[in-house]
Amino acid sequence: MSTGTWPLNRFRTDGARAGASRNATALAAGLTAPFLVALALVPIRTDLSHTNAALILVVAVVAVAALGSRTAGVAAALSAAAWFDFFLTRPYETFDIAASADIETAVLLLVVGVIVSQLAARARRLELVTVTDAAHLTLLHRTADLARSASSADTVVDHVRGELVTLLGLRACRFEYGTLLGRPPRLLQDGEVSGGRGWAEDEIELRVYGNGRYLGRFMLTPGPGPLPPLQARLVAVTLADQTGATLDTAGPGRP
Repeated sequence: MSTGTWPLNRFRTDGARAGASRNATALAAGLTAPFLVALALVPIRTDLSHTNAALILVVAVVAVAALGSRTAGVAAALSAAAWFDFFLTRPYETFDIAASADIETAVLLLVVGVIVSQLAARARRLELVTVTDAAHLTLLHRTADLARSASSADTVVDHVRGELVTLLGLRACRFEYGTLLGRPPRLLQDGEVSGGRGWAEDEIELRVYGNGRYLGRFMLTPGPGPLPPLQARLVAVTLADQTGATLDTAGPGRP
């Protein structure tokens, strides 16, 4: 792997490990935090309205949802509804509810908890997209700087080939100069893949143009994972465009 691809790859690996650890912690908190909060409210349950008790439990659900995954938030909502029923509604220490108002409160607690967990998960996803955008932008700037300073167009081609392997999770990537051969699936300008049997089944071409003239293509061998995100595919197309501009400036490609 080239030194240019290492920071982005390290960001993904470290992020995945941190995310998995955080999700496991949040899931455990989702199962236990509402129980502990409801248990702490037992001494004052006769003086505390059920609405206020439910609101306190919602705070616990929000805290878990903000910390971990959507699954952890839903688990916290289910746990909160269950322990609200068990500890804070009559008959106590059973999962029966005698009053219809308490049933409504328990249902609302569950619904609000699930909605909050969805909103928290969406907020975290937007944050991740922002961070990933920054990493992609750094990648593109790095390639542009190399294109300006490299003494050979082949240096840029090799650099982009390594970047594509990391960016798209490829098993292999090679560059072909010259005439098009065959009709493999193609990664298009809009990031979609045309033809073929799917991302993991076929070798996929990413064509390179300079000043509107076909100069060559990257042949992508997909890895075992799913289709990369659209954002990553669009970055790959931009890298191919940068390569094309470099090759066009350098003159005719080698045979």
